[in-house]
Amino acid sequence: MFVEYLSSALVTLMVTLDPPGLAPIFLSLTRGMSNDERRQVALRASIIAFCIMAFFGLAGDVVLKALGVSLPAFRIAGGLLLFWIAFEMVFERRNERKQATAETAITQDHIRNVAAFPLGIPLMAGPGALTAMMLLAGRANGDLAMLGSLVAICGLVILSCLVVFWLAVPIARLLGVTGNVVLTRLLGVILAALAVQFVIDGIQAVVRSG
Repeated sequence: MFVEYLSSALVTLMVTLDPPGLAPIFLSLTRGMSNDERRQVALRASIIAFCIMAFFGLAGDVVLKALGVSLPAFRIAGGLLLFWIAFEMVFERRNERKQATAETAITQDHIRNVAAFPLGIPLMAGPGALTAMMLLAGRANGDLAMLGSLVAICGLVILSCLVVFWLAVPIARLLGVTGNVVLTRLLGVILAALAVQFVIDGIQAVVRSG
């Protein structure tokens, strides 16, 4: 029972977060940053995502109910925010902003912002991952050993994301400027589709509950 729970939690979180799938998006979001800055973003995003996921696993259901916020509403909001980021990626709006402010340096605030949103949440600690954490925590039925193991497995999956992000840095060097531009726009379209899917799933959940 315990081993089955652990294996189920590991597989569920690995599939939900999909670390290899996040690597190219990480490259696009950190375009123009140095290796050290990318490492900072990766580390901060991983810490933020772990804290949010662990919190939602242990107390998320209670907090959302107390605030009167449903998971479908959270999913729709996350999808809309993610769509705006995708829009900027496809149409190079971020570059226009940089040119308008004349060669803005990548500051610590910018690094923190990218790490928190959209990388930490909703790309890593997104509606799917948070829902998975709450469902897995519910299966533990208050067993402290199981809950502790769930948090540890969550940390292991986040660590795998961090390793993938760090390995993505040499890939950026290999692609070059043109490759990164093409990749950014392509992934922007994919990200937009993912965002729309978040919204559709949220709406369907609302309709079913209604």
